[in-house]
Amino acid sequence: MIYPIVAYGDPVLRQKTRDIEKGTVLQTLVEDMFATMDLARGVGLAAPQIGKNIRLFVVDLAQHVDKRSGGREYRKVLINPVIAVDKTIAPTIYEEGCLSLPNILVEVPRQERITICYFDVQWQLHEEEWAGFPARVMQHEYDHLEGRLHIDYASPLRKKLLKGKLRAISQGKVDVPYAMRFPASKKVGQ
Repeated sequence: MIYPIVAYGDPVLRQKTRDIEKGTVLQTLVEDMFATMDLARGVGLAAPQIGKNIRLFVVDLAQHVDKRSGGREYRKVLINPVIAVDKTIAPTIYEEGCLSLPNILVEVPRQERITICYFDVQWQLHEEEWAGFPARVMQHEYDHLEGRLHIDYASPLRKKLLKGKLRAISQGKVDVPYAMRFPASKKVGQ
């Protein structure tokens, strides 16, 4: 099943998500999330972006990492993740976009290195270190689980300048190649 991506303005994007009970069967949901993310040409998708208030996101980092690092899996399911950041290094700033806020790019400071603990779909516990772009993607998706969006990092002036575009997105006045659910217009469109 392909889910419509929840657009800016839907309250689920601003809610802190709830932990998933260990042992919950998530295989079908995870497959559907990957299919939705792939169709939208994203590198990550968090459960709130499909209207689910649970601590789960998927990522596909295969296009953005050095494959010579040996046997590492880049298409990942992260359940109930917890992130620790390395604050000894100054954050780097890079423009980010988001499937829930199409065509809105914002410069976001992110830590260059993270450690992330999470369960996979078989409920095996993992602890991994990531750096660079993959670490940025993980932090972006993790923010969704905390009810934060990339626009929250924008300056007050930039936020003011984005108001019209954000209103248009919530009303469904946006052209994207994937299905979206728009809160202000109560419609699903593509």
